[in-house]
Amino acid sequence: MTLIISACGSNKAGDTAAQTSTSPRASSPAASAAAPKAAKTMTDGLGNKVTIPANPQRIIGSYLEDHLITLGIKPVAQWAVANGIQEYLKDSLNGIPTLPSELPFEAVTGFNPDLLIIGGTSAVSGEKYAQYSKIAPTFVLGDEINNNWRQALLKIGEVFDKSKEAQQALNVYDAKAKEAKEKLEKANGSQSAAALWVTAKAVYVVSESLSSGAVLYQDIGFKVPNVVKQISSTGTANWRAISMEALAQLDADHIFLIRGKGEGEQLLNDPVWKSIPAVKNGHVYEFDKSHSWLYSGAIANSKIIDDVLKSVLK
Repeated sequence: MTLIISACGSNKAGDTAAQTSTSPRASSPAASAAAPKAAKTMTDGLGNKVTIPANPQRIIGSYLEDHLITLGIKPVAQWAVANGIQEYLKDSLNGIPTLPSELPFEAVTGFNPDLLIIGGTSAVSGEKYAQYSKIAPTFVLGDEINNNWRQALLKIGEVFDKSKEAQQALNVYDAKAKEAKEKLEKANGSQSAAALWVTAKAVYVVSESLSSGAVLYQDIGFKVPNVVKQISSTGTANWRAISMEALAQLDADHIFLIRGKGEGEQLLNDPVWKSIPAVKNGHVYEFDKSHSWLYSGAIANSKIIDDVLKSVLK
């Protein structure tokens, strides 16, 4: 449940891993050109000195694919869990074989990578870092950078000598967010919103400063409901469980509801749900969990902005 409520930045899930392709070499594309011209040594988020190959061609950056694609880099394998992949990236990652989210050593070795980029520190706890380093040079972003998509993009850009491209991507995104914020304020003034993720067993609310919460509140200017503020102060996860009692106090003008097919029907028929102001006023906008709302990055966040504008500015 750690990936569920944590980020999808840390997005840590309780799902089991998807099957890895048995013949990765036959279908794995190389990374794009414009890689480093010479090998270099960088210090990663754990303080390790890592030698970055001069022209890495077989890159694994599990759950960092948004940043890689933004920089024009196609990995040799893509993150997956038992019930799917990052669907919002499926066009960019078409044909890329999957790799279980927990990065089994044997599966990683089978892709013959020449560089591993790993996000959070939990993925390399214990002896894992040493094991991965035997497979290929392993650069860990570390939790502080990994939990901030802007910093993560810039650091990965630095690794691949694409700092200019990373900054340009941020500039484009920030300009889009600024324009969206202005449109929303002009149309509706200052209003509040919340993003809820409904599963078969629980309801989660996004943190005010992480994942799609950062988009809603920091980037495009929605006010943070009091309940969201309170729950956000209780932990570090991207998505945090919310009780029915707390839902009854959700003072949001707009709700962005993320769920899978058939999930959350009991909630939607509950009197508590129907009493929420946004629900009573018809300001609930549903998105399948395959959309980008559970993820983070320049691509994911840009799609979230598109969803918000199409929903609210009708």
